[in-house]
Amino acid sequence: MEREILPHLFQVFSFELFRIGENSEKHLVLLRDGRTLIGFLRSIDQFANLVLHQTLERIYVGQKYGDIPRGIFIVRGENVVLVGEIDLDKESASTLQCVTVEKILADLRQEKEARSRAEKLKIQASKERGLMLPYPDSLDDY
Repeated sequence: MEREILPHLFQVFSFELFRIGENSEKHLVLLRDGRTLIGFLRSIDQFANLVLHQTLERIYVGQKYGDIPRGIFIVRGENVVLVGEIDLDKESASTLQCVTVEKILADLRQEKEARSRAEKLKIQASKERGLMLPYPDSLDDY
């Protein structure tokens, strides 16, 4: 009798991949590392593992953005922070300016360098005042 119950329980508690139709809407996926993906959600499972089709990686810098085509993208569920459907009317009415991939990557590089210089100045000013702050990379240790 015990052997008859086990297959039945397995059927009740097993989950199958949920497939979404071909005419699904665009979705935005925010990943744990800060990247933003936009694509057509093709499947999702109980662990939030995703398959995105015609995926773009969108990079924002100030009031500009650039899209890098990525194709089919498989995302492990532990990396997903947020999934949301995109309202195409609101997206087209956006005030952000679309620029080329090369331009947005150059702007991103400049922004990172400026942030790095500002952080170095803060650390230097703190040292001059006798404060010893931990480096930003070591804050996870505390």
